[in-house]
Amino acid sequence: MTPDQAQFREAMAHLPAAVNILTTNGPMGRCGITVSAVCSVTDDPPTVLVCVNRGSAMHDVFRANGRVCVNVLGGAQQDLALHFAGATRVPMAERFTWDVWDRAHDLPVLKDALVSAIGTVTHAVPMGSHSVLFVDIEQIRTRSGGPSLVYFNRAFHRLDATPPVPEASR
Repeated sequence: MTPDQAQFREAMAHLPAAVNILTTNGPMGRCGITVSAVCSVTDDPPTVLVCVNRGSAMHDVFRANGRVCVNVLGGAQQDLALHFAGATRVPMAERFTWDVWDRAHDLPVLKDALVSAIGTVTHAVPMGSHSVLFVDIEQIRTRSGGPSLVYFNRAFHRLDATPPVPEASR
């Protein structure tokens, strides 16, 4: 039995995922999109994969610019996720005028992201409706503490950090 597209989407709605804003800047312009399909690949060299819909107007911008920043959102950044998902219809150029960006980088980097990972797209593999972008990470900035923003069951949720379980309690 093969799952149909609706079944697959329903199943994937139950897979919690970190919420990220993928940004780029370069010859094709500056843009950003909200993505949840980000995954570590290897730490040697540090590489992540990011899935971007090929039907998105920004897909070709990410591919052509070749450099991206994966900004992992904190629990209080749901509004940014909605803006970059296109849910608010705020023009792209206006989104980059807000005082949420660290302007010390050549790429848009969110000041308060839990993680900002800057890298170069080394491979792009088409897979169905998306491209899987493999990104070699060159710079990482992390912010300690604070909740994370996750997407689960078609809604945003705040995931609070919990202290690690002591070894003796496991």
